Amino acid sequence: MPARRFFLTGCASGIGRHLAEVLLAAGHEVFATDLDEAGLRTHAAANPRAWPVERVHLRRLDVTQAGAWQLVFAEAERVMGRVDVLINIAGYLLPGFVGDFDPESVHRHLDVNTKGVIFGTHTAARHMLARGDGHIINIASLAALAPIPGISLYSASKYAVRGFSLAAAQELRPRGVAVSVVCPDAVQTPMLDLQVGYKEAALTFSGSRILSVADVADAIVHRVLPRRPLELHLPRSRALLARLADLFPGTALWLRPILERRGLARQRELAKHRG
Repeated sequence: MPARRFFLTGCASGIGRHLAEVLLAAGHEVFATDLDEAGLRTHAAANPRAWPVERVHLRRLDVTQAGAWQLVFAEAERVMGRVDVLINIAGYLLPGFVGDFDPESVHRHLDVNTKGVIFGTHTAARHMLARGDGHIINIASLAALAPIPGISLYSASKYAVRGFSLAAAQELRPRGVAVSVVCPDAVQTPMLDLQVGYKEAALTFSGSRILSVADVADAIVHRVLPRRPLELHLPRSRALLARLADLFPGTALWLRPILERRGLARQRELAKHRG
């Protein structure tokens, strides 16, 4: 793949950090952003070979602010000449049952996960449409395919990301701008570590294995970037189960106890290894 110019969000940790390093190692130029700019810069400074200063640009971006998107993305276009690919990775998750979460949690999930992707897609689309070329990749979740109790706010926000992305693709693809939505199962990141102590998040841990950031990065680099699919689900086996629960919501009522027991056992095992 020839060298391209990428704009990434959520690069201080998790998928965003690893994907930035994979793209930089392949010779691409990366405009890496995060709300935690200090953490991003600290990691980059400690790993100069993985974050070569001549091909990486580090900036603070609050994805919940439309004005910030416009300013930072315009800077990326100036600094790099253009942005070929936007990858919306930044996300937020706090488990909680419907009767327990507070209004601030509602705002935070929708502001970061949903509005952040919408603002980013809107901003990038305006630049890309002007030249009739570009690729926008939005990271959703398998929770965008099946309703997940215990993380209902996260599930709702990611359903919205998937729906918005697929609608945006219908508008933008005929004009040269591809939109892809990637829906991974649980990925080993700080966001997943946070969920280990919450029984509400048991279903997150009910799969046969937890994906690594390398799994997601590999799928994006080798499947999404060259093929530009409308959507990609990881792994396929769990995606089929999620599809079933989405098409026939009643199946979730009898599947939940089975998956919940499996997830709680995995959480206990992970907590034991921690402590």
